[in-house]
Amino acid sequence: MEKDKVINLPNLLSFYRILVFPLILWFIFNGHEALFAVFIIINLFTDVLDGFIARAFNLQTEFGARIDSIGDMGTYTLAFLGLFTFKLDELMPHITPLIIFIVLCIALVVISLVKFGRLPAFHMYSWKIGGYIQGAFFFTLFVFDFYAPLYYFMIIWAIIAALEHIAVQIAIPELYSNVKGLYWVLKNRNN
Repeated sequence: MEKDKVINLPNLLSFYRILVFPLILWFIFNGHEALFAVFIIINLFTDVLDGFIARAFNLQTEFGARIDSIGDMGTYTLAFLGLFTFKLDELMPHITPLIIFIVLCIALVVISLVKFGRLPAFHMYSWKIGGYIQGAFFFTLFVFDFYAPLYYFMIIWAIIAALEHIAVQIAIPELYSNVKGLYWVLKNRNN
């Protein structure tokens, strides 16, 4: 993984996601649901795109992994805030698993800060796949309507991915970026 090339297309896409946080937050607080939905879906799409480009063109950097993770955490936070602001009525009968996922997300951040002194930047396969599923859910929710089977598929996958994330943090002695998943951590540990 390159360590010195900071300015590249994947990093610019991650910067874009970070730069639009205040705008998306403004949409939420001013009740602009359609604009919130468009920009949060763009953020989810650029997250997928930056990772694809970084891997396809060997543009992965430690710096890029970290700013991508900042972009991810900010996008997740804004997505939760938008869900609770605009779609709380639809979510209320199904809120418990979402709360469990949010608690797990907070726990994995706290564990990383306590154990390693910084935020994780794992980009595990389970999270990447979860991002695709979440993007499909957000698109369906904001363009069409709440669809319970997709919601439960998304949230169960997210909870499992969060538990894997926590397990990886417990299993590794020091924090590093771009961990594929728990299987690979344990496999490397046994070698």
